[in-house]
Amino acid sequence: MAEPSFFLYLVIIQGSVGSDIIRSFQGLRPRTPTEGAGGASPSGSPNHFQCYFRGSRFRTSVNAYPTPTWPRLLVAAPRKSSGKTLVTLGLAAALSSRGLKVQTFKRGPDYIDPLWLGRASGGLCRNLDAYFMGEAGIRRRFREFGAGADLSLIEGNMGLFDGRDPNGSDSAAAMARLLETPVLLVVDCRGMGMSVGPLIHGHVTFPGAPRIGGVILNQVSGARQEAKIRAVLAQHCPLPILGVLPRSTAAVIDERHLGLVPAGERDDWGERIAAITDLVARFIDLEGILALARSAPVPEWPSPETGTGIADGHEHPARQPVRVGYAADRAFQFYYPDNLEALARAGVELVPFSPLTDTALPPVSGLYLGGGFPEMFPEELTTNQGLRESIRREAAQGMPIYAECGGLMLLSRSIRWGEREVPMAGVLPFSVAMGQRPVGFGYMALEGTGLLPWPAAGERFRGHEFHYSRGEDLPRELAYAYRVIEGTGLGEGRDGVVHGSVWASYAHLHTDGAPGWAVAAAEFWRRGAAGS
Repeated sequence: MAEPSFFLYLVIIQGSVGSDIIRSFQGLRPRTPTEGAGGASPSGSPNHFQCYFRGSRFRTSVNAYPTPTWPRLLVAAPRKSSGKTLVTLGLAAALSSRGLKVQTFKRGPDYIDPLWLGRASGGLCRNLDAYFMGEAGIRRRFREFGAGADLSLIEGNMGLFDGRDPNGSDSAAAMARLLETPVLLVVDCRGMGMSVGPLIHGHVTFPGAPRIGGVILNQVSGARQEAKIRAVLAQHCPLPILGVLPRSTAAVIDERHLGLVPAGERDDWGERIAAITDLVARFIDLEGILALARSAPVPEWPSPETGTGIADGHEHPARQPVRVGYAADRAFQFYYPDNLEALARAGVELVPFSPLTDTALPPVSGLYLGGGFPEMFPEELTTNQGLRESIRREAAQGMPIYAECGGLMLLSRSIRWGEREVPMAGVLPFSVAMGQRPVGFGYMALEGTGLLPWPAAGERFRGHEFHYSRGEDLPRELAYAYRVIEGTGLGEGRDGVVHGSVWASYAHLHTDGAPGWAVAAAEFWRRGAAGS
């Protein structure tokens, strides 16, 4: 079998053309600290930073941080919606435009932020998740994809110390400590002046705090507020202020019920990224950011070759290739690159198609319907009767179909939102109804029922869910492949419905949290190709 196509899912998932995504870095080099917008410190002392609210003048001492090693940085905040994504996205785009290879990462299982970060950096963003990967897996993924980059840039989620574990073992702070990565703290300053001081001081001195090497002041109303904040920080918490971002309506990404609107849904995503990049380039000390990232020590971790105990299908005998169509358009975008790569290693050839615009399925032996927002495109899905009938016909003839969340919704009889109800493919014998609040939210602990070859009866694995819909009028005779130990799924402790040739769940799986999934899915589709 030919080597799996990197460009296939890079172009589809990140939603751009190859010439826009694949950039050549040959012949380019990063600017040294003295070549940027500042040069040596006029004060003659290290760690001398100046930020002017109304301009882009920055001065950074070239001696502020140690010699470059593996440049890496984690962007965090005291709470969610503080501007982490804006800053991370802007840094990725601004530094990539300089010719640096920026590898972006997202802490946690999120799909949406990585889509934006991938577009900003011109490459694939990778997830780092303690629940799925464990410490060894995080280090392995981080080294595998970040070690060769000019900058490894991690975006945290929620607050710096927040996580599933009350002791903070899976927080962004814990990840920064694990990866020996300095932290850039983004603080939303709305409604605060001097109070920013104790807020930052508390983060720096809190037990288990990582090294916070710099601060970005976001949503600053003007020079007066900036001066107050600078004064209190200089006296009580003298961290470098690496940027002061004014309030801006142009550099904003819209949000809705599941977070940011995905980049692939927006026709103006390029303009949004450009506006954010301009804001960051004007008001953030990029040379200071690079200096902080280059201060990270040389890690002394086991190399990936020594093994991590994570069996995700890296090594297995060559299998007969199987062609599988996967939904990839504005409505269906939620696929982990790690999963697609694991499927390719298992012999799956992925063929993209659009449930919104294609009127028939491509010539394939199975379907992979990932997550997304089908509820946001009722008109397109309803009017595309040809595609819905094509899916229904192939399912009736025994084509294996694997679906997660949004894919499950597409296979249902209909989607109801308030008084409106729109027909779907009608493969599953129930409808789904949208609510105003999350039905299932967070990590899941799952166990196999033995209904499928994988997961075996009693086999434990992990997933996550985030959905506002629920199944309605599920027949009592439906069979399920998963028993839900923690989470919601389809309700009453069940998920992973198996109906005819369909295997569908609200659970999203990652190959590190569900180690047998990729090979099992490939065999599931392969049995269909063999007509068994």
